[in-house]
Amino acid sequence: MKKILFYICVFLHVAVLSAQAQEQVVRPKLVVGIVVDQMRWDYLYKYYEKYSENGLKRLMKDGFNCQNTMINYLPSFTGPGHATIYTGSVPAIHGIAANDWVDNKTGRFIYCAEDKAVQPVGGSRKAGQMSPRNMYTTTITDEVKIATHGKAKVFGIGIKDRGSILPAGHSADGAFWFDDSTGNFITSSYYMQQLPAWLTRFNSRRWADTFMAGEWRLLYPAAGYTNSTADNTDWEGKFPGETAPVFPHKTPVYKNRGYYGIRYMPAGNTLTFKAAKACIKGEQMGVDDITDFLCVTFSTPDYAGHNYGPDALEMEDMYLRWDRELASFLAYLDKNIGKGQYTVFLTADHGAAHNAGYMNSMKIPAGSETQAEATDRLNEYLKEKTGKDSLIKALYNYQVYFNKDAGEDEDIKAAVTDWLYKQDGVAYVVDMQDMDDAVVPEPIKTMIVNGYNRERSGSIQIIMKPGWYSGHGKTGTTHGSWNPYDTHIPLLWYGAGIKKGQTHRTVHMTDIAPTLAALLRIQMPNGCVGQVITGMLD
Repeated sequence: MKKILFYICVFLHVAVLSAQAQEQVVRPKLVVGIVVDQMRWDYLYKYYEKYSENGLKRLMKDGFNCQNTMINYLPSFTGPGHATIYTGSVPAIHGIAANDWVDNKTGRFIYCAEDKAVQPVGGSRKAGQMSPRNMYTTTITDEVKIATHGKAKVFGIGIKDRGSILPAGHSADGAFWFDDSTGNFITSSYYMQQLPAWLTRFNSRRWADTFMAGEWRLLYPAAGYTNSTADNTDWEGKFPGETAPVFPHKTPVYKNRGYYGIRYMPAGNTLTFKAAKACIKGEQMGVDDITDFLCVTFSTPDYAGHNYGPDALEMEDMYLRWDRELASFLAYLDKNIGKGQYTVFLTADHGAAHNAGYMNSMKIPAGSETQAEATDRLNEYLKEKTGKDSLIKALYNYQVYFNKDAGEDEDIKAAVTDWLYKQDGVAYVVDMQDMDDAVVPEPIKTMIVNGYNRERSGSIQIIMKPGWYSGHGKTGTTHGSWNPYDTHIPLLWYGAGIKKGQTHRTVHMTDIAPTLAALLRIQMPNGCVGQVITGMLD
């Protein structure tokens, strides 16, 4: 009888332990956040037939596709985009109001990732004095650190400093970005006093110099590129030394701008993928049951997009090449982390407008003007009207920044508003101190409110007509507006904890971070205003 009772007790004990094991929270070993700088949503389908089966198609077919993901603030730029993705917040709260802004207390221009209190590590002072301190809130990567009491490994990789720094958050183990003066990935003393050994070895390979020696040739025969304009149009920019924007392209040397030309070439993506793999291997990410987090940003599509515009042959070739490298990266994760052991999400920080010249050729209204030209013309107008010089510091970020106390003068504000409404392409002019009375349709009004940071935003918001933008010239393109071409972005989820499927209901960029928090069973960032995307989590 005692033996029977003993075996019953053993059986019950084992059963309880088994039940407890089944109730344990299962998390991915590694989360990889992929942000493609200036990737319009329609790129998923514009080149779909030519994509490989194991890159974007793999994520789209075997993962979860949020087809109608929108940015819900202004302006739609790189810095705010990366901050919003990882904080689940908006510029009004997280503070990254643009890539650069005028500090309304000091009148000084501020870069979103600048930090004069830190020193460069492995690179130049100009490139290296960077940190996330200008961001007010935590990121989902910070919350991973908090939830694991610092045990999780968190890193950011990107050619642009802001593309690696803002996603990795305040508590990251490291963020690494490309320094044009050295051709290396560098960091700052905010994170560490010397580069990790694996990155020193990576830099010693001199990949950037190797790529600089190459040319950009079409991946496939030219006849197969059917989703682009001809290989020489008036609205494409040229590299230095080129007589026409046609293939093959020699890698440009932007000596006067301090740029390695690979920023504009597919090799920039290759370099970023290589650095991401080196980080995973060098830091032994994803090897235990504590979830690690790698943030990877691909900035090259943005550089190329600004130069060529979204309809150029170069952009089609860029994405076909990038898709093949994505397939290779996913295979690397399969082999080194394990299928079903990692989670990937892929999105963009913003989209891009069609070039105004291209739109005009299609008989569609569009136009552009540089910010500097508009600022000069407005100041001339105000001088004639008031007799005062330089009342406007800048027309910047589709906003008006006043010098000194000019913005407090209602007569000057009224004169600026009157002038702006007389300009081609201006749809609405909104006084940021009087938004309640602004007659602006939704969702634009909410986007203005979400983007307005009183310390860092201009006093007046300018909303352009569809197709109009503040550009850098007649070629290429830019972004920053409320329109779907700038704010409708891809959002793909794949891997551990993700169901297969799709949704066409509207979700927002701010929903990414809280969804990651739900996936990982941790607290969402402290400034988060987004909601969990339902129907996609196991």
